[in-house]
Amino acid sequence: MTRLGDSVQRAGDLLAQDLSSDETVERLLVETGARRYLDLTDLSAGEQAELIAGRAVDVLPSVEGLAERIEAAREAGRGLNVKLGIDPTAADVHLGHTVPMIVLSRFQRMGHDVTLIIGDITAKIGDPSGRSSERPPLTDEDIARNLAGYRDQVKPFFDFERVRFRHNSEWLAGIALPRLIGILAQVSASALLQREDFRNRLAAGHGLTMSELIYPVAMAIDSAEIEADVELGGVDQLLNMQMGRRVMEIYGQKPQMIVTMPLIEGTDGSGAKMSKSKGNYIGLNASADDVFGKIMSIPDRLMVPYLRAWTEWTDTEIDLVTDRIEKGSLHPMDLKRVLAGEVVSALHGVKAAMAARAGFTAQFSRKSFADLESLPVVDTAEHGGKGVAAVLATVLEFTPSASAARRVAKQKGLRLVVETEGGQEAIVLSEAEALRPLGEVVPEKLADAGLSGTVYLKAGRKVAEVRGL
Repeated sequence: MTRLGDSVQRAGDLLAQDLSSDETVERLLVETGARRYLDLTDLSAGEQAELIAGRAVDVLPSVEGLAERIEAAREAGRGLNVKLGIDPTAADVHLGHTVPMIVLSRFQRMGHDVTLIIGDITAKIGDPSGRSSERPPLTDEDIARNLAGYRDQVKPFFDFERVRFRHNSEWLAGIALPRLIGILAQVSASALLQREDFRNRLAAGHGLTMSELIYPVAMAIDSAEIEADVELGGVDQLLNMQMGRRVMEIYGQKPQMIVTMPLIEGTDGSGAKMSKSKGNYIGLNASADDVFGKIMSIPDRLMVPYLRAWTEWTDTEIDLVTDRIEKGSLHPMDLKRVLAGEVVSALHGVKAAMAARAGFTAQFSRKSFADLESLPVVDTAEHGGKGVAAVLATVLEFTPSASAARRVAKQKGLRLVVETEGGQEAIVLSEAEALRPLGEVVPEKLADAGLSGTVYLKAGRKVAEVRGL
C-alpha cells in the first residue's frame, strides 16, 4: 500500500467515528495535516494523474495524457516541469489564491519540478481576464512588494524552498521586434478575440488596447522559454494557457498539458467568486478565531467544494462523510466544524485550530446572548428609520453591503431572537422585510408572534441587541 493509502485508511477509521468529539477531531487534523508534507513519489503515474485531476476542472488534452507524460518523464529520469504564472497584482491575498498552490505542492511531493513565473513584464501590461476595462499597470516597486507579501502569506500551503523562480523579463525584456512579429504572424487574431470579456467591451464601444491583445502571447512565450510540460492556472486562464500550446508549437516544442483550477465561491453563498471587492473572502492573515468563524458562516452546500479546495482529503473520504450526512449519522454542523478546523490548522497549526473550535463552541452553546461580552447595540430611536439591511451594513457593519444583507435574509439567515426567562424564540425575517425600516419591522413581528423580552438581531453568526422598542 502507498503512503497516501495508509493515511487514508487511518483517516477513514476516524471519519467513521463521532465527529462531535474533540479528541477524534484533533487526531483527524493531525493525520490529514501531515499529508501536506507526505511523500507521494510511490504513487504510480496513473494514480498521480488521477490525484491531480480530482482537484481540477479540466486536464487537457486528457488525464490519460498526463499519466503518459508522467511515465515518459520517469523513464527519462526526470520530473515534469510544471509552470504557474504569477502576476503579483496585490500585496494581500486570500484563501482563494491558495487553490493552485495546494495542487502545485502535490506535484512537488510527487517528485516533479515546479517553476513559478513572476510576471514582472506581464504585470505591467495587466491581465485582462474577466475584466470589463483595462487594468492599470504596476511599477517595479509594486511588483516587488506584492511578491514579498504573496510568498509570506501563501507559504503554509507551499514549499517555496523547492521551486525555481523565473522572471519573464529575462526573455521578454530583450525580445527583438522581428522575433515578436514572427510569432504574432502565426497567431490568429480571431483566437485572441475569442475572449468573452473582449467581445463584450467591443460590443459596448469600449476601448481595447494592443497590449491587452498581446498579453496571452507574452504568457505563452513564458511556457516556450522554460519548455513547460504542464501549466496550472485558474479556469479563467484557459485561453491564455491554450495560447501557450500554440506558441510552443511555433517554437517546435511538444505542447504543454493544461490543468485548470476552479474559482472558489465566496463565503456569502451568493454565487460570486471569493474576492476582496465582494467582502466574501477569508484573508490569509486573519486570526484563527476569525477564520474558524467565517467557515462556520458558509452555507452547507459549500462544505464539499471547500473540502476539495483546501484540504488533503481524498474523494473517498469526502464521499464517506457526505454519505453519513445523507444517512443521518453525521450532523452537517459537525462536519463544518471539522472543515473549519482543517483550514485553521493549515494556517495556524492544530493547537490553534482546537482552541478556535473550543472558543466557537463556548460562544455559541450559551443559552443567553446576555452572557456574551461586548455585544453591539442598535437603538431604534436613532436608527429605526433605516431599513434592516442598511442597519446591518452601515450601522453594525455585519455585512459588506445592504445587498449582502438581503442575501443573508434570502438564505433564511436573518432573524430576530427574543430572550425571556423561559429561553429563546427565533423569528425569521424575509428578504422583503430586510428592506423595511427596523423600527417598523421589529414591533410588528413581535406583536404577530405575541412575544416580549430582550430582542436581538442575528445575521448569520453575528448578533446585536435591539433597544429603544
